[in-house]
Amino acid sequence: MDDTDGPAIIRLSIGDAPAGLALSTEAHWNQNEADWRFFLTRGIVFGIVERDIGLIATAALLPFAEGNAWISMVLVTASRQRRGLATRLVDACINEATRQKRTAWLDATPAGATVYGALGFTPAGCSQRMRFAGGGAMQAALPAGDISELLRRDFRAMGFDRSALLLELSGRPGSCIVAQDGAIALIRDGRTARHIGPLMADDASSAARLLAAIVQSETGPFLLDLNNARSELIDELAAAGWSNERPFQRMRFGLINATGPELAFAGAGPEYG
Repeated sequence: MDDTDGPAIIRLSIGDAPAGLALSTEAHWNQNEADWRFFLTRGIVFGIVERDIGLIATAALLPFAEGNAWISMVLVTASRQRRGLATRLVDACINEATRQKRTAWLDATPAGATVYGALGFTPAGCSQRMRFAGGGAMQAALPAGDISELLRRDFRAMGFDRSALLLELSGRPGSCIVAQDGAIALIRDGRTARHIGPLMADDASSAARLLAAIVQSETGPFLLDLNNARSELIDELAAAGWSNERPFQRMRFGLINATGPELAFAGAGPEYG
């Protein structure tokens, strides 16, 4: 479909955060208004608006360092799906990333991966979203982690700098960085659950111990996007009460221009990578 066909694509502004939140809430996603405000101020959010309904579809491009960008928040209200709107909006993100000479990345659901593959995205790894219902014993708080250590290890995992993102996420009310025995993680509020990630650790055992301590130190519920390359944790987490919610396929548009020597155990969320 040509960009001139159908309703116009516009660039959204900070005042559109509540409307964006309504779309992601309709889709039962975990993003809150703070997430939308970050995308609208630090990234580019394309949208489609109908006069009698309001905002009906979105897609966001979040620039990162070293020529990278993340595409996410691809949403279409239920009554307007299967009309090609998401494809048009993702095309707008790709065009902007290309204009800025950036490699575009995204984390897709299985259904979305089929669509993105047809647009030229290639697979680049998988993750598994896991949920812990909550009910921790509220034991003593975990030792606070150091933001500089989180930034250093995240850079080693991603291969590019995300300090602006992680500083913003960690500075939100309710956010905290925790560390223990060679593992470090960021915990932040979502709309329906606390999100754990990014999580880096020396090995699977230290990652598992930190996660066990987290769920005992707060009441939850929690979400975790576990890197499938760290699959040795899946069975252990399942035995500890975590359930599989959905898989994500990481995909890339463009050449690889960043690789990290350290593999993260869990990401910052499909909207951020």
